[in-house]
Amino acid sequence: MINLIPNEEKKRKVRDFYFRLSVVFLFILGFSVLVACVVFLPSYFISSVKKNFINNQLTNQKAQLLPEVDKEILIQISDLEKRLILIENADKNKYLISTRVINEIISKKMSDIKIDKISYQDSPTKSIHISGTAKSRERLLLFRKALENDPEFKKVDLPISNFVRGSNISFFLTLIPS
Repeated sequence: MINLIPNEEKKRKVRDFYFRLSVVFLFILGFSVLVACVVFLPSYFISSVKKNFINNQLTNQKAQLLPEVDKEILIQISDLEKRLILIENADKNKYLISTRVINEIISKKMSDIKIDKISYQDSPTKSIHISGTAKSRERLLLFRKALENDPEFKKVDLPISNFVRGSNISFFLTLIPS
């Protein structure tokens, strides 16, 4: 079959086809944007009205003075917070002396002295009781002198009865902290 349409006419028809296709595409795109605007416009207006209403309410509430009852409650709350801080600080420093003293005792302890028990008594006078075993009298005496030379302790009491045995001595030591 012979094609009777000239080449220029064919090119013009193809160009017209693409032109019509782009016009239809732009028309559908414009229609879609218009429908989207119509659909989203009420939501936009409602949200902007709510936002303005909430902002007005917030500024009104900020401008209002607190009632007297609320001021009294705020005073009570601040007083309660001060008391709680005082209790928390007292609880933090509760064992400060005992940890400091125990660290001093452990730092003065020698390798051949074994401490079995450390107790802290606060009743009539503050005192620390240490019981344990020492390999020899000389090591126990050195331990006692090291504790006496420490400024953390006022008095170190090591009864003479602890020196009865010559080796593997069970001792009981009383310290009075400064």
